[in-house]
Amino acid sequence: LSASRACAERPPILDSNEEIRPSRSLKSCEVMVNVLSMPFVAILCTATLASAASRTHLRGVHNNSRTITARDRFQKSPCHCQIDSKLWARPTRTQPKCIFIDLGAGSGGNVEAWVNNKFGPIENCPSGQWEAILVEANPLFEPALKEVAAKYPDQVHLNSSSAAYMCESKTAFYLDTKDVQAHYWGMGSSGDSATPEISMLGPDLNKVEVDTLNINRLLTENTIPGDWVMMKMDIEGAEFDIIPCMAEAPASVLVDRLYLEQHDPSWGLEGATPAVMQTSLSGLRTRGIDIPAFSPA
Repeated sequence: LSASRACAERPPILDSNEEIRPSRSLKSCEVMVNVLSMPFVAILCTATLASAASRTHLRGVHNNSRTITARDRFQKSPCHCQIDSKLWARPTRTQPKCIFIDLGAGSGGNVEAWVNNKFGPIENCPSGQWEAILVEANPLFEPALKEVAAKYPDQVHLNSSSAAYMCESKTAFYLDTKDVQAHYWGMGSSGDSATPEISMLGPDLNKVEVDTLNINRLLTENTIPGDWVMMKMDIEGAEFDIIPCMAEAPASVLVDRLYLEQHDPSWGLEGATPAVMQTSLSGLRTRGIDIPAFSPA
C-alpha cells in the first residue's frame, strides 16, 4: 500500500500473484464537503470500451458549412453537482466483493472482458465474488445489455437508458436510427426539441428522454469499504463535468481503479480545462485511486 493513500486503507489492485484481501477500513477523517453550485449539463450518448463499433458519438455534427458543437446544443442545465445526501441509502451487506462499474457500457462487451480476466484475475476478488453495474444512455443498446444480464443473473445489474452524470434529472438526446454504419450517433440536449440546430439536421433524428444517474450516489449505495471497485468511464466528454464533482465527493474513496478516456475538453459543458481535470485527477490519486492509462482490455 502506498503511503499516499489518504483516509482509507485499501486492498491492492488485482494481481495474478497475490490474493485480494478485504483490508480496507475507513478511518476517521474529515473530508471537506462543499456542494458545488455551478450549473452542470448532462452530455449523453455513452460509449463502450470493448469495441469501437459500438460507440455512440457525441462529436460536432457537420451540416453544410456549420459544425454544431456540444456547447451549441446545450443551453440549460438540468441539475447541479451533488456530492452526498443523507437520503441516499447505505448498503447493509458486510461481505466484500469486486464491483465493476461500466459507465458508457455500450453493448456490454466489457463484462466478457472482465469475466475473462482481462482486467485481472477475478478469482482474487474478496470472497471470490463479483458484480457489474452497467450504465448506458442509448436505448438502442438495451437488447444487447439484457442478454448480458441474462447470462450472468444476480451479478450484472443494468441502468439502461440512463446517463452517467453527477446529479439526478432528465435530459434528452437525439438518435439517427437509420444510420447503422455511424452506430446510431446521437445528440445530447437539455433544451426544447424545436431548436434551430435540430431543424437543421433534418427529420431523421428521434428524440429520446432519459434520466441522469448520479455517480456519487451509485457508489454510495452499492459499494462498501471492503470492496475492490473498478470504474471504467468512457462517456464522450461528460468526464470533464463529472470528475471535478467526483473529486469532491466522499464516496470517491470507495473506488480503487479508474479507467478514464478523456475526450476534447470542449465536449464538457462546465468549461473545465485540462488543468482543472488534472487537478481533480491528482486529488483522486491522493485518495488512493489507481488511474492507469486508458486502453482496451
